[in-house]
Amino acid sequence: MTAPPLPRTQDLAQADLGMALLPIEHGDLAAARSHLTRAVQGGVSTGSNASLFHGAPALEFVLSRAGHTSREVREAADRVVAARLTAAHRRQEQGVLPRLAEFDLIQGLTGLGALLLARGTASPLLKEVLAYLVSLSRPVHADGRDLPGWWSTTGPAEEEMDGGHGNNGVAHGIAGPLAMLALAAQHDITVPGQLDAIATYARWLDTYGGCYWITRDQVSALDPPASVPARPSWCYGQIGVARAQQLAAIALGDAARQRAAENTIARTLSDPGLLDRITDASLCHGWAGLLTVTRAVAADTSAASRFTSLIDDLTRRLTTDLERLPTPGFMEGRTGAQLALDGTNTTNWTRALLIT
Repeated sequence: MTAPPLPRTQDLAQADLGMALLPIEHGDLAAARSHLTRAVQGGVSTGSNASLFHGAPALEFVLSRAGHTSREVREAADRVVAARLTAAHRRQEQGVLPRLAEFDLIQGLTGLGALLLARGTASPLLKEVLAYLVSLSRPVHADGRDLPGWWSTTGPAEEEMDGGHGNNGVAHGIAGPLAMLALAAQHDITVPGQLDAIATYARWLDTYGGCYWITRDQVSALDPPASVPARPSWCYGQIGVARAQQLAAIALGDAARQRAAENTIARTLSDPGLLDRITDASLCHGWAGLLTVTRAVAADTSAASRFTSLIDDLTRRLTTDLERLPTPGFMEGRTGAQLALDGTNTTNWTRALLIT
């Protein structure tokens, strides 16, 4: 007998739960309630698949954008965080390399940390998540050699990767933990070793951030691999990584690193060849993501005017392509694209992307 399929309505990325973010941002709570009712009618997960983007933690994030989180939902999310921390510590004790889903933004503890940070009050669980993310910065000995603590044998879709890899993206790689640690530091929430971990991750991305991920052969080579021209999206690519680097620089008080990150954003968005690799209007990997990140970058620089024309250009491109998106969801559909086009962040919905 096969198990029934998991309910997808509670999914933040593509289903009703994420679609509620747009009417909440607009202050239309009646419309949001319709989405939320559909989102929870099939049940709300607190199991191993629960994360910032699915189940009880995702529900808390959306409800809290409207200021209506219940104690029951928050306690359910806390149980998820505690269980994931326990599993991660057990894995570390066994000397096994992590899966991406253990620590990444979409499925893992980085995303759950973003939820806890978004609550606005420091909690013991948040400090535990930060301490775990710091622990990933320490090398581990596996297969006869030292490897980064976040080296993973599986990819974002749980596919096996021969020899493992070091993933660099915001959505699934080490740029996510970097942004998480840096944003927490900006809110004066720190644990021992946090600034050192930020520096470790930032230096790794200095060397390897021009690639989506790094293989065993590449990390073993005498010279780092050359940057590969690729889609410069939020989820993977130069725009998302550069924002994480800017956040790291702010946390570290490193003016040179901040200038370098901002120069990368400006240079990338001025390169027609790279922009031609963007093929849709979505938040995840399209114009909406680039626009939202660039606004955040501009808000944190002393030279915001250099981004004005770039923001105008991204707005035009997003306006042109938005209605071509075939789905209504948050991360890859019209909801997220419209949120980006509107340009408001009254509810701090951008915290789901770890850029603010």
